[in-house]
Amino acid sequence: MGVTATETTGARLPRQIPYIIGNEACERFSFYGMRNILVSFLTGSVLLAYLPLAEREGMAKEVFHSFVIGVYFFPLLGGWLSDRFFGKYNTIFWLSLLYCAGHACLAIFEHNRAGFYTGLFLIALGSGGIKPLVSAFVGDQFTQANKHLAKVVYDAFYWTINFGSFFASLLMPLLLNGFGPAVAFGVPGVLMFIATIIFRLGRDRYVNLPPSPADPDGFTNVVRTALRGGAQGSGPGTYVAIAGVALATSLLAGWALGGEAWPEKLGFVPTFCLALGAVLALGGIGTALQLERARGFHSDAAVDGVRALLRVLIVFAIVSPFWSLFDQKASTWVLQGKAMEIPHASWWWPSWLVKDATQMQALNPLLVMLLIPFNNLVLYPALAKLGFKVTALRRMGFGIAFSGLAWVFAGVLQLSIDGGDPVSLAWQIAPYALLTFGEVLVSATGLEFAYSQSPSNMKGVIMSFWMLSVTFGNVWVLLTNAGVKSAGMQAMVASSGVSETAFLMFFFAGFAFAAALLFALYARRYPMQDHYRAG
Repeated sequence: MGVTATETTGARLPRQIPYIIGNEACERFSFYGMRNILVSFLTGSVLLAYLPLAEREGMAKEVFHSFVIGVYFFPLLGGWLSDRFFGKYNTIFWLSLLYCAGHACLAIFEHNRAGFYTGLFLIALGSGGIKPLVSAFVGDQFTQANKHLAKVVYDAFYWTINFGSFFASLLMPLLLNGFGPAVAFGVPGVLMFIATIIFRLGRDRYVNLPPSPADPDGFTNVVRTALRGGAQGSGPGTYVAIAGVALATSLLAGWALGGEAWPEKLGFVPTFCLALGAVLALGGIGTALQLERARGFHSDAAVDGVRALLRVLIVFAIVSPFWSLFDQKASTWVLQGKAMEIPHASWWWPSWLVKDATQMQALNPLLVMLLIPFNNLVLYPALAKLGFKVTALRRMGFGIAFSGLAWVFAGVLQLSIDGGDPVSLAWQIAPYALLTFGEVLVSATGLEFAYSQSPSNMKGVIMSFWMLSVTFGNVWVLLTNAGVKSAGMQAMVASSGVSETAFLMFFFAGFAFAAALLFALYARRYPMQDHYRAG
């Protein structure tokens, strides 16, 4: 039943919402504050002093992308703990304490690899674990009488994330260069501790929904029934899924045994993710082959919902290359920027503020805050008047392509740097603008698309898989960095006549263009659904 005028008149924002907003503002500043200086710190730290100088940048990138993989993998754990055992509030609070401990490790163990990496693990666990819970916890605070105010809060969430990221990207490099890593990593830790205190202060006002009982028609139960074959027993889909498990087991065994048969540069994190990918890909194919066998054991709506979700997962898989380009703005592009010249002599350059190439990352949240309203109020209406229908799938496909253009531009800049020409850091504005435009088209649209395509009882599952697409995007980076070290790839790079860095930049650009083409082909046959809740 819809909300009547009487119900909405005089509706007020829940009193507990400011505590959650305050928590989010401090938490996002803390996260982006440490994340955006991580590669810059590692390349010059004693933590990587055991490596030859030429290999330290590559290892710094590997550590960074392994960390990001963890951040977007642990939402699965956080969501499971919340839904099955502790509820959202308790899970957020206890994981936030681990989050604080992780920041403390970074500040204390700046000279100790084991201690520092433990800190990164705890931050990935804490940040990733609470990621799917905080926004859902906000929704729990609203009722039918004031649910129309929830959009105001979610808009505030979005702006808080970008606001915190903008200032963290500007200020943390200055603290790192001026006061050292203990202070630069300590300040985000203090902000995370404040975030936890703010969240705790509202504990007596929150609406705390109990953990949900297992849904007999949930996604995993339907998949399990389908793979078992229902009344018909095992079928071809069953054996495809078993093959996925066998492949995953062999990958993990190969890593554990090592030796000449296993690539030296392929560590546990990318191996584990490849194993997970094998299970998900072949398990998904197996489920699709005999999903109809689950009918009669589960409702038709549940079976149809799983089929719809499997289609969405293909979209997410094709989108994952975008994240391999996007997240390298905090690794590869930072390292490129450090080889460029900061135009302090130019009258228009804000030398009083921008003193380090790492600060260029602040362009991303600033441009996001500008591009979202520009696209919605100017660009999309103008395209509609010209007769071009701006669908969600078209936006995402063009977003992937724009990320490719950004990396072409970055590659051209790298060629100039490699040629010995002085290149102004201001030129990085162009690839940042192109990449951010692609982000707005992909990221902002992707969640809306996923929500509309999934039934109500599977929207939480969709969010987890959306975050896994970011994980696999970063896996592609690790795999590429490992593969380029092979003798065959080294010979190919040498024959190309460009540096390894420039070669990889153009490779990732081509990766994005190929993904955009594949996305366009799949989108043409995708059967759009509409699973928005009735008014």
